[in-house]
Amino acid sequence: MARVLRVARSPSLFGLGSRFYSTSAEISQASPFLHGGGASRVLAKDRNVQWVFLGCPGVGKGTYASRLSTLLGVPHIATGDLVREELASSGPLSRQLSEIVNQGKLVSDEIIVNLLSKRLEAGEAKGESGFILDGFPRTMRQAEILGDVTDIDLVVNLKLPEEVLVDKCLGRRTCNQCGKGFNVAHINLKGENGKPTISMDPLLPPPQCMSKLITRADDTEEVVKARLRIYNETSQPLEEYYRSKGKLMEFDLPGGIPESWPRLLEALRLDDYEEKQSAAA
Repeated sequence: MARVLRVARSPSLFGLGSRFYSTSAEISQASPFLHGGGASRVLAKDRNVQWVFLGCPGVGKGTYASRLSTLLGVPHIATGDLVREELASSGPLSRQLSEIVNQGKLVSDEIIVNLLSKRLEAGEAKGESGFILDGFPRTMRQAEILGDVTDIDLVVNLKLPEEVLVDKCLGRRTCNQCGKGFNVAHINLKGENGKPTISMDPLLPPPQCMSKLITRADDTEEVVKARLRIYNETSQPLEEYYRSKGKLMEFDLPGGIPESWPRLLEALRLDDYEEKQSAAA
């Protein structure tokens, strides 16, 4: 693991182009959707970003990590995808993983570290630099392993109310032909006690995928709620760990992708970066 993840230690001041942000205050002021402090480092000068995305199952880590991966040109590594690939491969871990996933339990540190190590080793062989991790670390032990071997610049913690998370998970669908993911849930949670209304339109498939949609075996209400309960129990010390290091950026999603994506870019000080990338394309 250490051989795969080892990178050169980088300077403590990070920035984008000629814009540098050296204090948590500068970043925490970027958006009203941020809370709980900020991160003192955003982008590295001498290598690609090394970020982590945290958040409950179904919050949208994969969606936003994937978009940022494309924008910044770094690999998006989702441990959930690694688990599903191993399940589909009928490899030595397949049966063990199947039992764990179908019961809504979290996969052990040993299995996750093994799968992630193999993925990073393959990326290293292809010349990849930097990463956005999605779903790792999930435990303090995983965070300590990661922190021992590499720098993490920023930890983005995405947040949504539990009611929305359950509806999103139950609405997830995958096309069994093209493999793309969709969501049939129409969410409209009325705001109460000063909290804003959250509205999310369904992400429907094109006509050619409509008849080929399948639901994940673990996307039942009982299993989803069990996953959320387990995640909440284990995530608090992890969030505090990164908060104490000044690397945690908490982001309350204000709605679906059209509402949340520009706000997230603003919070990360990447809004003008996307514009420059689009103009250069």
